Amino acid sequence: MTQQDQGATSSRRGGRFRMPSRKGAPARAGAPVAASAPTAATTGGRARAVPGTTSRGIRQITQPITRSIEQVAGQTEGVWRPVAGILRWISPLGWTILALGLVCWFVGARWGWTELLMVAAAALLLFAICFVLALGRTKVRILAEVDPRRVVVGDPATGRILVTNEARTPMLPILVELPVGLSAARFVLPALTPGNAHEELFVVPTSRRGVIQVGPATTVQGDPLGLMRRTLTWTERTELFVHPRTVALESLGAGLLRDLEGSTTEDVSMSDLAFHALREYQPGDDRRYIHWRSSAKAGKLLVRQFLDTRRSHVTIIVDPDPEQYRSGHGKTGRSDRDVERDVMAANAPTAIQADVETAISVGSSIMVRVMLDEQDCTIVCGSQKVTKSVPQVGLDAMSRVEPGPVDLFTTSLDAADLAPDTSTCFIVTGPHRPFIELQRAAGQFPPEVTRVIVVLDPQADHGIRRGGGLVILTLTALEDLRTLLVSGVAR
Repeated sequence: MTQQDQGATSSRRGGRFRMPSRKGAPARAGAPVAASAPTAATTGGRARAVPGTTSRGIRQITQPITRSIEQVAGQTEGVWRPVAGILRWISPLGWTILALGLVCWFVGARWGWTELLMVAAAALLLFAICFVLALGRTKVRILAEVDPRRVVVGDPATGRILVTNEARTPMLPILVELPVGLSAARFVLPALTPGNAHEELFVVPTSRRGVIQVGPATTVQGDPLGLMRRTLTWTERTELFVHPRTVALESLGAGLLRDLEGSTTEDVSMSDLAFHALREYQPGDDRRYIHWRSSAKAGKLLVRQFLDTRRSHVTIIVDPDPEQYRSGHGKTGRSDRDVERDVMAANAPTAIQADVETAISVGSSIMVRVMLDEQDCTIVCGSQKVTKSVPQVGLDAMSRVEPGPVDLFTTSLDAADLAPDTSTCFIVTGPHRPFIELQRAAGQFPPEVTRVIVVLDPQADHGIRRGGGLVILTLTALEDLRTLLVSGVAR
């Protein structure tokens, strides 16, 4: 037994095992560590590499090679870039025909197979002819437009594309692809002589609210078999706004809204009122406002209808979450791929999306009526926010709304910050939205603000009720909005 073995044995007997010290002077306490520490350490007699050493070494080896390749590529860019552009013309079918011709040529020449040589010649000749057809520069001017630019859901919208040959030589027949929303229209243009134009008409589907992108157009030059495909995309595009469907409402004056709230209007002086229109006399109307001359002509009593001239500001919040409506399940942010696919459907609203579209139509109808009354209006729906604008701008914004989960409380905060002088607030939502969330959302506005909750529920009875400081209107369809507001005033 050596001296080290005896020392180890004695240390085991003492109840403590100590490793033998390494060779060299022991490090003193507090001695500074050298900056250039070794990259490997010994553990149990084996070398252990410090993490990152291997990758650092690989980078040091490959970095000069990468720099050399980049320099060569930069110097020869004028050569390989046109070649790469030409190779992009070849379609997968073209590569297949070319590969077939080369393989048949090699096998036929190697073993003297005449039939394969004939197949190779036919394939390579076909490839060459298609390549020649793809040559030449396409110089055209493309005009794509839609008329009208704004339509309501379901209204027809047509477009036209006008292609003019601006080259000095005749143009062979080409294919023009025009994206229309998520689909594309394809037109095969005839041969055009220099300066001539060709026009094609197309129909844009408007069965769903949204903004439909038309363009940019792409010209496809190649051969009839599709071996070559040379494309050129133009930058011009246009947008078609498909507005939500709205209903015509009567004037929503401040007095009407206060009647809907249930408060009295005795504090309004005559100086705050302006003559608005004539309407038929109803029991309870003040006889002082009967317009006798017009009544004599009409053969029935007509009274003056007044509008509160004090400026009011109406704020409308529309809930775009499909899960909060009757067709949903009340789960905000449900990550179901089927539901997301239905919500983002391109052609028509599905069952889960139909109620959201109706809610957007309800909010849009109120917005248009308020703006036509020349009152200030703010509408917030998802990421779209419009304040103190005109109906066309508001409807354009509502066309851009994408259904999806939202935080109604945060949306109300944004609306309150956007319209601090709000006098009336409408919140349009579905029956699955908890009432406590509606109270919190409406609570972001001052107590003097008239707060109306419009609940869209096709399976409920439409009506008006009050609770928690809110006026709750229940709608079964968009057409009930006008009747419900009128009946609310009569109460």
